[in-house]
Amino acid sequence: MSFQPIKTKKIYEEIVEQLKGMMSRGDLKPGDKLPSEREMSESLGVSRASVREALTALEAIGILDIRPGEGTFVRQTNIAETFEPLALVLAVERNPAAQLMEVRRVIETECAALSAQRASNEQLEQIKISLEMMKAAETIPLAVEYDLKFHFTIAESTQNTILLRMMNTVADLMHNTFRRDREKLYSQPEKSIQILQEHEAIYEAILNRNPSLARKKMLEHINNIENGIGAGLIPLNSNIS
Repeated sequence: MSFQPIKTKKIYEEIVEQLKGMMSRGDLKPGDKLPSEREMSESLGVSRASVREALTALEAIGILDIRPGEGTFVRQTNIAETFEPLALVLAVERNPAAQLMEVRRVIETECAALSAQRASNEQLEQIKISLEMMKAAETIPLAVEYDLKFHFTIAESTQNTILLRMMNTVADLMHNTFRRDREKLYSQPEKSIQILQEHEAIYEAILNRNPSLARKKMLEHINNIENGIGAGLIPLNSNIS
């Protein structure tokens, strides 16, 4: 972790941007402790007041946690704050499972398209590794876990942190809601082969930098999964009450 000297007049905004950049690249992770104000001011070549202003701004929007006597920490960005309200929606909404599938269809098809445009070589390798681990999984629950990892790795490669956060939330909700159904699908040899083939097609489209095909293959996969577990899903336009 290294800071760059500040050369503009809006000093605290430059500090904010540097810290955000470090978080986006993974140089600063949830739970990490930042250097002291004095250390940061020396590294940046600015006053401690400017550093304090930047940290206060980031705390105000929930990115940092300033703990008197302990230091400043990157706030834990687990999905608890987002997951809990959505979990409540699942409990009270009529037919929430079908709505979840719609949300997944919207988010993941675009994730696949953006991944085909933006994924780095390293990220393409991570998607491939997730796919290979899915194929080599020794148990059905493990295969389902690597399936989730495959989709999350695609979201990571979009280079869009907001989209990644949304995908993180939706993926956890989907995993908790449909885990048993997905395990049942994986327990059927023909379905298991089909699922792996669909993931392979998604990966190949992303690897070949073909956004429209990646979007199409992801949509086909999600539709097939929905059909596979669809006995309990009532269409959103259904009049059944």
